[in-house]
Amino acid sequence: MTQKKILLLGGSAQQLVAIRAAKELGYYTVLCDYLPDNPGQHEVDKFYQVSTTDVESVYNIAHKEGVEGVLAYASDPAALPAAIVCERLGLPTNPVKSVEILGLKHKFRKFLSENGFACPKMVTFGPDVEIEWLEKQLKSFTFPIIVKPTDSSGSKGVTKLSDMECLSDAICYADGYSRNKIIIAEEFIERGFPHVIGGDIFVEDGKIILFGEMACLRGNQGRSLIPIGEKKPTGLNVSQISSIRLELQRIVDALGICFGEMNIEILLDKDDNVHFLELGPRAGGNMIPIQLSDAFGVDLPKANVLVAMGKKSNLNPVEKDGCFCHYVVHSDNDGIFRGMSYSQEIEPYIYRKCIYKHPGDNVEAFDGAGKAVGIVFLHFPDVETMNRLYPLSEKLIIPELL
Repeated sequence: MTQKKILLLGGSAQQLVAIRAAKELGYYTVLCDYLPDNPGQHEVDKFYQVSTTDVESVYNIAHKEGVEGVLAYASDPAALPAAIVCERLGLPTNPVKSVEILGLKHKFRKFLSENGFACPKMVTFGPDVEIEWLEKQLKSFTFPIIVKPTDSSGSKGVTKLSDMECLSDAICYADGYSRNKIIIAEEFIERGFPHVIGGDIFVEDGKIILFGEMACLRGNQGRSLIPIGEKKPTGLNVSQISSIRLELQRIVDALGICFGEMNIEILLDKDDNVHFLELGPRAGGNMIPIQLSDAFGVDLPKANVLVAMGKKSNLNPVEKDGCFCHYVVHSDNDGIFRGMSYSQEIEPYIYRKCIYKHPGDNVEAFDGAGKAVGIVFLHFPDVETMNRLYPLSEKLIIPELL
């Protein structure tokens, strides 16, 4: 029997789990990645050094190789090209229009508003916008506001402004992370529940079969916009969980999502209204699928591969005891990596360490997920222990630099 082929878009360290899952399931693996030093190329059957956002090149490779599925695992930029290629070739995919809406913040905000979901006031513009015009538009906004690119991920290019004094700097910063050169400014949502709700869900046959909501840990003792970890359970009450899950299924229905893992980022305002900050049409980064696989006793990377190939996911999630957390190891400063330091207080609760850096490697100051040193997974026996130690992760898990 001819070995079935899958095309994987992206071969970074975080995407290796999908490559390995496909290999374990017996598929012939084809990889596209524009980086010449990506680690995935050493584990696949065939590698093409091609950008995952180059739709025509990806299409030609998929057609030439005769693949039966395409997976953009944990990659925002590759999600839409994957959907376009699959639609052209008649392979399993979610609707291209919906994937495009989810991948562009301004289109997503428009969709939310038109479909009756909670949505902040917003305005879009280009990097060369006349500041006077923009300031006039923002006069009716309630500050603080958020300025960010519409097509980036991992909190890259995001600025929170309490007034208009640094507006030009915020636009310049956002532009540095923008490919489509469309920037959005929107009102900051004042939270009722103190944490951003992140994590992933898994959809099959149009229904959510795994709800993996987690509470986000933010850097600099919560002052940063950049997530540095997620914890489960969240601390939400029963009513809040019910509202979030109802809105999640409602938006999945409205978008016509058929299958696959989706990354969520949600806020509850002071009236417990559910605000979708992001809904990524792909598995979450920072190894969230691994964390949720541990928490539910499943294998999400394999499930992603299976549904991309038109198969059933075989998921039967059952929540395990205890509290599952992960922490994004990072540094606030540039330097040379020397090694890791773990406090004796927290180390007994660490059950997996995935450190990307080796002694002598360069470490850059953390301003987005791409500059992480690694991921550490923790399992606490109870909420009390988790709430005592997990918020201190930045002080207890430290990359040592020269």
